Amino acid sequence: MTTTGAYREAAGTTTRGYWWWERRRGVALDVGLALLSALECALEGVEFAGDTGLPVPVGVVFGLLAGAVLVVRRRWPIAVVLVSIATTPAEMGFLMGLVGLYTLAASDVPRRITAVLMGMSFAGTFIVTYVRLRQSVSAQADFGRDDWYVPLLSLFMSLGLTAPPVLFGLYIGARRRLMESLRERADSLERELSLLADRAEERAEWARREERHRIAREMHDVVAHRVSLMVVHAAALQAVAPKDPAKAVRNAALVGDMGRQALTELREMLGVLRSGEPAAVRSAAQVPLAAVGQAAAAAAAAAVEDGPRLHEVEILVGESREAGMTVELSVDGEARPYAPEVEQTAYRVVQEALTNVHKHAAGARTWVRLAHRGSEVAMQVENGPSDATTADAGLPSGGNGLVGMRERVLGLGGVFVSGPTDAGGFRVSAVLPAQGTA
Repeated sequence: MTTTGAYREAAGTTTRGYWWWERRRGVALDVGLALLSALECALEGVEFAGDTGLPVPVGVVFGLLAGAVLVVRRRWPIAVVLVSIATTPAEMGFLMGLVGLYTLAASDVPRRITAVLMGMSFAGTFIVTYVRLRQSVSAQADFGRDDWYVPLLSLFMSLGLTAPPVLFGLYIGARRRLMESLRERADSLERELSLLADRAEERAEWARREERHRIAREMHDVVAHRVSLMVVHAAALQAVAPKDPAKAVRNAALVGDMGRQALTELREMLGVLRSGEPAAVRSAAQVPLAAVGQAAAAAAAAAVEDGPRLHEVEILVGESREAGMTVELSVDGEARPYAPEVEQTAYRVVQEALTNVHKHAAGARTWVRLAHRGSEVAMQVENGPSDATTADAGLPSGGNGLVGMRERVLGLGGVFVSGPTDAGGFRVSAVLPAQGTA
């Protein structure tokens, strides 16, 4: 029987360097069987030489050579069976015939060849047995009239010498093939499990990376907008404090309110992260890696549920007006509730666009437009050129605002466009599906 490559590798050095044998015990078994068969055939060759008138040494050598053929039973089982059939008239090679038929049936030889050789062996054994019994019975007067005795006994002997080794060989061959298929299936399942584990690790890493990106976007939106307004108000406070103390007091109060709002939003975000921290630690230590993605998704869902809504855009525009920006808000269509992630994304797009105006176009006139359509909601923030008379607040820019907006919008299956206008300003436009198609 053949074996899988993995099984041969696991067998070690004992399976190599012995011609067609795979194990040392196979060599010992076949050599031992060949010696026994050669000894048997040599003893039977003495009687064969006496019956045929040949010299005894010739019969012995013939028996030794015929019986030694059994050593190649694993490599050429058909040849062993043919030799056993050929030596059947000489009444030698019974062990060789039994072992040869067993090996033939257990090997990968086509079943039709096995059936033909079994039939030939059966026929040869039946004929020789019938002839010998007929000669023995004819010498005794008591059995002269029992015609059924010789054929029936010959049939039983022929079946006894051919059927058991063939049936046992078929059973052993089927069992070996079953074990080999099970071994190959186990190897295949092990490879599949390894691939699944690698894929789970990749998905977990992807989930962790996406969660880090989402947290970075949230932190950027919250901190950048609030702090930008605080810096603008602080600059205005510094400018008007000597001239208009009352306005300076109002600006200081606004700065405090915005600082408290920023702290509140940061505290809410950190609370979401802390609530998901035990699950993340447990996923890394005890739970399968795929659960990390579920924990990240749960944390993201919680953040979306607690995030801002589209109706708060008016408050957002009011804060920018209080910071000194000239901004107009227009709403087309009838406002209606959307999916939480859609409303939060729309709010963040407007928020980041206004923050960019504070950073890069101080004193510019700005227009915020919202449009509620049948199956989508659109938003646009456009500003004119910067006012040269307004001092720049000197806000730093990390270059991640537009990238974050694009990722948010495209993640929901929307459309995002941004770029400069012909008038020297800048425009940010986004369209989101009403239900979101992440």
